[in-house]
Amino acid sequence: MNPHSRFKTIAIVGKPRHDIAFETHIAVYNWLKDRKYNLLVESKIATQLNLPNPSTIEEIGEQADLVIVIGGDGNMLGMARRLAQYDVPLIGINRGNLGFLTDIAPQTAFEQLYRCLEREEFIIENRFLLEVKIESNGKIIESNNALNEIVVHSSQIAKTIEFEVSIGGKFAFSQRSDGLIISTPTGSTAYSLSAGGPILTPSLNAIALVPMSPHSLSSRPLVIDGDSMISLRFAQYNQPHLVVSCDSQRLLPFSSDERVIVQKSPDTLQLLHLKDYNYFNVLGSKLGWLSKLF
Repeated sequence: MNPHSRFKTIAIVGKPRHDIAFETHIAVYNWLKDRKYNLLVESKIATQLNLPNPSTIEEIGEQADLVIVIGGDGNMLGMARRLAQYDVPLIGINRGNLGFLTDIAPQTAFEQLYRCLEREEFIIENRFLLEVKIESNGKIIESNNALNEIVVHSSQIAKTIEFEVSIGGKFAFSQRSDGLIISTPTGSTAYSLSAGGPILTPSLNAIALVPMSPHSLSSRPLVIDGDSMISLRFAQYNQPHLVVSCDSQRLLPFSSDERVIVQKSPDTLQLLHLKDYNYFNVLGSKLGWLSKLF
């Protein structure tokens, strides 16, 4: 270990899509242990792999200088929501499919970790999260956060809902659709993209509102200032069971007489990359764009 490194205590978290990929967890654990780093291992992973030092997410957030997420983007989303409040940087080793957020390839993991930890050839990129609140009779009864998107929809598939949207306290539009995707720049390459939303570069302070199967040809995605407060109210004759989805991992049920409020979270994800990280290279690779001509 580089004695001058800012990362003394490193945590390993995240579950891969396939059990065979747990080999990466063992290999990374042993590699870091050989270099005398203080190690924390997420409890479920430590138990499954018979590793010492099982730690809760709270302990990891409070004690770790760096968190290595091994798995897919879904793992990074879950960890981002839980760890953003602790201001600890996260770096991802991809054992999933896409790898927009977990951008270290397992084949070159040790070379890239060495560059980050020993030579400190890294940058830290801040990504904002969204916070959603459900309000009933003037009181907040439920809340959660999301790194990619907040989605408001019926709990039943392909059921139209009707709602109105206010932005910054001013009425913006009403809509009949299957729902609304409220996306961060990070989430603009996820569900929002599949619904026809725009790609927003991660550094933008912007939020995209993307209708889901709207019943009007004039309904189009709308990009607004990232500091805006978004409020949704619902027609009383809507389907009785409505849902707010946070990164497709947390569901908050609510009723049509309640209000949904979405705005930027006070917590920020610190995402660590190698210095030669290029967002457009990642974007082009994942979306199959043509390589440069010259």
